[in-house]
Amino acid sequence: MSKAISNQNDVKQNLKFQKIIVVVGIILFTVKVIAWYFTNSVAILTDTLESIVNIITSFVGLYSLYLSSLPKDENHPYGHGKVEFISAAIEGMLIAVAGILIVFEAISNFKHPHPIARLDTGIYLISATAIISYLIGSIAVKKGKKNKSLALEASGKHLRSDTYSTLGIIIGLIVISFTKILWLDSLVALIFAGIIFYTGFKIIKDSISGIMDEADNQLIDEFVKVMQTERKAQWIDLHNLRIIKYGSTLHMDCHLTLPYYYNVASAHDEIEELDQIVNNHFGTKVELFIHTDPCQPYSCEICSLKECPVRRTDFKQTWVWDKNNVSQNQKHNLNKN
Repeated sequence: MSKAISNQNDVKQNLKFQKIIVVVGIILFTVKVIAWYFTNSVAILTDTLESIVNIITSFVGLYSLYLSSLPKDENHPYGHGKVEFISAAIEGMLIAVAGILIVFEAISNFKHPHPIARLDTGIYLISATAIISYLIGSIAVKKGKKNKSLALEASGKHLRSDTYSTLGIIIGLIVISFTKILWLDSLVALIFAGIIFYTGFKIIKDSISGIMDEADNQLIDEFVKVMQTERKAQWIDLHNLRIIKYGSTLHMDCHLTLPYYYNVASAHDEIEELDQIVNNHFGTKVELFIHTDPCQPYSCEICSLKECPVRRTDFKQTWVWDKNNVSQNQKHNLNKN
């Protein structure tokens, strides 16, 4: 299967699942409204308010996934994947705002407590929403990570954070039903408003990192370990490695040092082999650009190619690649490093 077909399949899966999230968000909101109507609980009301954000952000996520699925064009030669970072940032801000609104509502209820009724009905209803939110959210996070979709992953994290806050609310409502202490309703809302706000902040931070092309050290470290494990003797050196995320696509570029006497065809074969290794490990959503450098006399000391016909000095040691030295824009040399 070609890269283009595989990428398109992943995009379709992301879009399809995001549509499911939209439908689920609307259903869960409706159930929570009913639960709030029966109970008049401010804690359930705050959970309901967050569900409104869920619906809005799920539509934003759906639109961003649609845009990111558009093919490359003259104005967007790297594709439209960056829109997913913008979508995630918007979603994070809305989640954070929801957390702040919940704080104000909870404080207001401290001053003017609302009477609470039919807690058992409310507990059953929002318990059902918590289970559904966690299941759908976990699947979304898993798919988002697999398909490198920040928008889908953000939607999943939002649903899971909604589950955690709902679970806390359920515990609070159970305690209230036994103790009859009404101000606990507001306390529960305040505690989980903080969790909601932190989730929004974390999503904003991750999306800004993506927009700014911040180095993903974990991803770089994983790439380097694969290269170190699979390296061939003729792959003398690897340096100037950079990885940029564009939605579900990874753009990697690096410099690979090969024996200087290799012709264009031989160098191309080596690049093809390296590209295949990367695709086998990271999937086909990778665009790998490799610049080949000819070896220098000082390269002999770190070159383990036994059958080299032009070796000038003896091999001394293998230069072990790690995330720090492969990111440097310089060929490795025992005398300088």
